[in-house]
Amino acid sequence: MSTKNLTSKEAIKKMTTLVDDIKTAMLLTDLKKQPISAIPMTTKEVDEEGNIWFLSGLNSEHNSNIVKNPQVQLLYSDPSGMEFISIYGMASVITDKAKLKNLYTNLDDAWFDGEDDPNLTAIKITPKEAYYWDTKQNKYVGLFKMGLAAASGNKADVGEKGKLNL
Repeated sequence: MSTKNLTSKEAIKKMTTLVDDIKTAMLLTDLKKQPISAIPMTTKEVDEEGNIWFLSGLNSEHNSNIVKNPQVQLLYSDPSGMEFISIYGMASVITDKAKLKNLYTNLDDAWFDGEDDPNLTAIKITPKEAYYWDTKQNKYVGLFKMGLAAASGNKADVGEKGKLNL
């Protein structure tokens, strides 16, 4: 696996591609406590600056954790597509009505009473750094390449990994 570390716009583009492909993340809050608090969240948007947006309940445990300590980690995993990304950043709870309206869809009615629900907030994650693993091919091609490498004594290039400095 080759290593490709990226910065600035290239890093945001790579992160956005992986996040858009996977969509659901485990949001880890209260990182200094054991066990770490984790909850699955569906990504609503990655904006042009690379901020990652979610919708959340005002009185939720993860919102409370973010107010106490804004350091968070997001873990996105797609084993079938062999794409993975771990993102470390700072979170904030947002109550701006225009932003909430922009992020809200009918699917969110399962959790909220519409875009004017007083319990509705957004979580904005500002990534600081991330690590990714991306094979760019399905697992069978990767296994085939590894088998060829083992038989020939060469190294297999089954994709790329790297650090994203955001």
